[in-house]
This record gives sequence, structure tokens and C-alpha cells, in this order.
Amino acid sequence: MSRLCLVIPHLGVGGMQRVLTELGEYFTGKPATEVHMILYSINREIFYPVHPAIIMHKPEFTFNRHLRFWYTLKTIYFLRKEIKAINPISVLSFGEYWNSFVLVSLYGLNYPLYISDRCKPDKRYSFFHRFLRNRLYPRATGIITQTSIAKEIYTDQFRHPNITVIGNPIRNINVNGISKEKIVLSIGRLIPTKHHSLLIDIFVKISRPDWKLVIIGGNAPGNDILGLLQDKIEAGRLNDRVILTGNISHVEEYYAKSSIFAFTSSSEGFPNVIGEAMSAGLPVISFDCVAGPSELIDDEKTGFLVPLFDSDQFGQKLERLMDDAELRLKMGNEARMKINSFSIDKIGNQFFTILDKKIMAS
Repeated sequence: MSRLCLVIPHLGVGGMQRVLTELGEYFTGKPATEVHMILYSINREIFYPVHPAIIMHKPEFTFNRHLRFWYTLKTIYFLRKEIKAINPISVLSFGEYWNSFVLVSLYGLNYPLYISDRCKPDKRYSFFHRFLRNRLYPRATGIITQTSIAKEIYTDQFRHPNITVIGNPIRNINVNGISKEKIVLSIGRLIPTKHHSLLIDIFVKISRPDWKLVIIGGNAPGNDILGLLQDKIEAGRLNDRVILTGNISHVEEYYAKSSIFAFTSSSEGFPNVIGEAMSAGLPVISFDCVAGPSELIDDEKTGFLVPLFDSDQFGQKLERLMDDAELRLKMGNEARMKINSFSIDKIGNQFFTILDKKIMAS
């Protein structure tokens, strides 16, 4: 029996959390494979359904913030002890701020450890985190990046000889039997780098009263962008044209009935929502930020890539899609075919090939 160990701080709402639960479920279907998952942060929330075959591990103690140093040491000891007890053939860790913590926890042990950041590759860190990453990342067995651009940046930064590009698994969105409506859809947490306010401005400027803009997503901790956007909508008397849904559990219906997906983010690692929109047969228009959208969208074929913050061009491309149903259909069909390469079977097998040392040795 081969044991794989997946390590992540928590399973709350987020792209990397969803991806790791999907990978864990995929690994459970492999013959003679036992899957373990360790949660270890202060908040060990579980939002995404975890396959019952996955063996979960969490510290029994509650992290005391007033004794942070002591409880950090306890957490390091917990991680080290649990992984030694599991005795896995490989460990996979997700989280740009947490991978260094895992590397410290397993220092001196011989388990193959693969780490993966799930953020934009040129993200800026504090001096402390830069120091840790530069010292510790080269010690990982391998680094898995989400995009080819990220691999280039990390190769230059860490000089690691084993960096592999694997995108995220994209779930299939069933759109059968649902009629299309004149809806421009956008999905993402309401954080400043998503620029939802700018998207509203672009949409309103186009002036197509028969179209609606639907924005799905809730506030991140510490801000109330939802409230600010709602104030903007009410001030502009846009309630009948711009709809904020907040967080919703099932977005498939919106993917299915929408006609265009719009994405104004300026900072991405690998935007799952673009992939899901393409799976639903939607043409996508997106700012071409450093990494992510360009890995998924073929410009002028499956959608449009627009230079970052070029609002005028974004509006022109969006208007073109609004006015041309045949173009939307053509691009949507191309998008659906393109995204097949990111199925859970294909992406999961790429991860498994790296993690399962029996395969690597054969």
C-alpha cells in the first residue's frame, strides 16, 4: 500500500483548497493508494466536501494566539510527528506562505516533498518571507507551478533543477437544456485586485440596456467591497442591470445561462473560474495579467486577452461579443474543446506520476 500525504493549512473557501480536495479524491481511485490530508493552521475550517476515503489529520490542540511562538513550535512538532507516522512515499504541500513552514517542519527527514504556490508568480513578500523562501525552496524535492510563466520566474529565482508545470483541474459544467440569456458573468472574491468596480464602469459605458452584469462572490476577511459596490449600483440606479449575488454554493446555473464571461483581475496564479466558464462554452474576455489567463485563453479564438487596465479596449471587445451571437457561439465551442486538456483525469494523473515513486522508478 502506497501512502500519499497532502498538506494544506485549511480547507476554507479558496481555489487551492478546492483543487487539493479534487486531487485527493482522484488519488483515492488509484490502486493500492492510501491518501492522507493534514490541516494545521489556526483555522482548520473544512468548506469543500472531502472524499470519505481520505484520512484526515488535525491537531487536537487549539492554537493560542497569545502564546504564538510556543504554539508555532507545537504545530511544527505535530506536522513532523504526523508525517513520520504516516510514512508516505511523497508529500504535497500547497500555499505560498505555508510551504516554508512545512519545509522547516520536515527538515532533515527523507520524505520526498513537493511544494506548490497557488498565487501570482511575481507576488511581493516581506523580507522575512523572501528570506525563508530563498533558503528553503531549493531544499524541496520538486516545485510544481501552475503556468509556464511561473516556471520561468521560479527557475530564475530559486535555481531549482526540478520545476514542473501542471495547471489546475477544471470541472465540467453541464449546460444542457438551459437557455442562454443576455448576461455578462463575472465570478471571484470581492478583493481590490479583481477590480469589480472597474468592470461595472466598463459595462455601463457600453450602454446595452437589454444586457445584465452578474457578479458572483463575497467579501474577503477585513473588507466590505460588497457594500461599496452595492452603494455604487444604487447611486447609479443600476439595480436592474448589475446584480451582486454574494457567495453562492452552486454557480453552474449562472455559467449555463450566461453568454459572456468577463474577468478584470490584475493578479492571478491560475484562474479556475476562467476554465469553468470555458467548460460551459462561454467566450472569455480578460485582462492579460502576468500569469494565468494567457495559459487558458487563445486570443481571438476562445476569447480576448486585453492589455492590463486598458478599459477602452476591454469595452470594445465586450461590445463586440454582445453584438455578435455567432461569434459568441464559435468562441464558446472552441473554448469548450480547449479546456478538455485540463480535466481532472489528465491533471490528476500528471500530479500522481510525480508523487508516486513506483511510477517514477519504472
